[in-house]
Amino acid sequence: MSTPLTINVGYAASRKGVPTSASFHQWVEAALRGAKRRKATELSIRIVDTKEGRQLNHDYRGKDYATNVLSFPVELPPGVKLPLIGDLVICAPVVTREAAEQDKPARHHWAHMTVHGVLHLLGYDHIEDAEAEEMEALETRILAGLGIDDPYTIDDAG
Repeated sequence: MSTPLTINVGYAASRKGVPTSASFHQWVEAALRGAKRRKATELSIRIVDTKEGRQLNHDYRGKDYATNVLSFPVELPPGVKLPLIGDLVICAPVVTREAAEQDKPARHHWAHMTVHGVLHLLGYDHIEDAEAEEMEALETRILAGLGIDDPYTIDDAG
């Protein structure tokens, strides 16, 4: 990527099974490239346990369970120009469990959750059907560029 990218990865959960900072950097770069963002970018990724994931999901979304990824887009005051796009919180136990339930490599699911979260930080959403289709198609293209199968394809062969 030719534009500056700064990612701060913090670990508030066990690092066992959690990808390296270099992996998160690769996935964020791919998401930014896929979304055609060419400006300097900064974000933070916090890896959390189930307890913190549940608390944050409750506090910010009113949902009483830990979810896979939460995105907190930055809201800068008018006139303030910074490359910061926001923060991602990824719940390690949830991502690991979901990967096993979906019978996919954990690394692929981590990549998907990272790309998904970054796209939220850039303003993509999936509340409306048309928005969901656009976001899912973009995620699928980005992940394909990383050698990862379509995360939305359900394999009925098993």
